[in-house]
Amino acid sequence: MIFFEPHARDKTLFPWDPFKAMITPRPVGWISTRNRAGQVNLAPYSFFNAFSGDPPIVGFCSEGAKDSATFAQDSGEFVWNMATYDLREKMNMTSAPLAQGDSEFEHAGLETAPCVLVKAPRVAASPCALECKVTQVVRLLDVNGAQTERYLVLGQAIGLHVDERFLKDGMIDLVAMKPIARCGYQDYTAIDRLFPIKRPAGAGNKEAGG
Repeated sequence: MIFFEPHARDKTLFPWDPFKAMITPRPVGWISTRNRAGQVNLAPYSFFNAFSGDPPIVGFCSEGAKDSATFAQDSGEFVWNMATYDLREKMNMTSAPLAQGDSEFEHAGLETAPCVLVKAPRVAASPCALECKVTQVVRLLDVNGAQTERYLVLGQAIGLHVDERFLKDGMIDLVAMKPIARCGYQDYTAIDRLFPIKRPAGAGNKEAGG
């Protein structure tokens, strides 16, 4: 077993930082936002996940004060769109460093769809989306208490969109949707099979029944 501190890794053994490859797979935070001036942004985030089921809280972390974080903070809203295998190339195109005001939707050839409770649009082709209200914006600190240029945007899902074509026996058919997830380096993976594991009695598993 090799041990090293992050800043002192042997770059002959690890020419690329292995941290992101160890924390894997990570759901893609495909975030659409609209600021109060009406500008719209769409971008994928490698650091994204759900943090609570009740209330339903999700969050994405921006490495730098990028448009998604600043627009979400300005408007108090954002939308998470599920990135799928079929949408992988278009999702990747929305990571291009466009000038503020240029549309990632147009750049990637994606249609918008209106949301119900927030002003930001969602990706029409995505089979799932969460309309979110910002609850916190946390500027991350390092172990010395110094502020970093990393901004964790947390939001409560106040509205859910699900394409009914992917409902099966009252549950979302994830294998049919094929959501993708970020791995290390330039790699992604897609969900193409599932396997169940029954939790021990008394473990408090509420997911099956909601």
